[in-house]
Amino acid sequence: MEQIRDAWDRIAPDFDEFATPLALPLGEDALRRAGLRPGMRFSDVAAGSGALSLPAARLGAQVVATDIAPTMVALLEARARDEGLANLRARVMDGQALELDDDSFDVSGSQNGVSLFPDLKRGLREMVRVTRPGGRVLVVAFGPPPTVEFLGFFLGALHAAVPGFTGLPLDPPPLPFQVADPDRLRREMVDAGLTDVGVETTTWRMEFRSAAHFWDMATSSNPIGAGLVADLTQEQITVAQQVIARRLRERSGPGSVAVLDAGVNIGIGTK
Repeated sequence: MEQIRDAWDRIAPDFDEFATPLALPLGEDALRRAGLRPGMRFSDVAAGSGALSLPAARLGAQVVATDIAPTMVALLEARARDEGLANLRARVMDGQALELDDDSFDVSGSQNGVSLFPDLKRGLREMVRVTRPGGRVLVVAFGPPPTVEFLGFFLGALHAAVPGFTGLPLDPPPLPFQVADPDRLRREMVDAGLTDVGVETTTWRMEFRSAAHFWDMATSSNPIGAGLVADLTQEQITVAQQVIARRLRERSGPGSVAVLDAGVNIGIGTK
């Protein structure tokens, strides 16, 4: 777990700057679907720097956010302080072994968090354990890779810039896509002890101002992206960014943002 913690800690400042702002609207939508209301106790597992827990606190819920990376937690605390959100507490914690009491939250959620765990089943069981009987568990996770446009743009640019680039392994898929099949997500949530599980597919719309903005997000949103570019030369990076710039212009036209879609599964079940 130290390796995982350190990988996320390294990218945390850029993740907070580039990934979290894009993910906040998705978090707001997911919480609306889960029926979170003012005064409810909400647990955010693998919270990052707050794309789900900040909207929950803004709604008036009592929020406990946890993440394995200390820098993520510090950045989340800073965001909460800046907004005056005294109803949000953040703690460094392994989501596969939560140091939280049984049956203590009305809603437990995770957005592109528990779905990245090496032991997904254990992470889901922990989310269920800390949720009160009758409470809800919310899981937001990427859909199939072909539906995630920014990933296709990014990998296509690397193919153009790096001779012999082989892309991402798909069998098994990378952890962010382990529950890309909505039926798989539903089964995993049922196996974790939830009932009345429903999984909706939706579209996360992501706005990019420039190729540089896109590159910063793609290389800081997950250690996988950072690893793919770690050994690139400056020339290869320049070529890749030129490819991205051209594709974004095709999507947006001069002087406007490019909107890329990402397929997302939103699973909600009752304990």
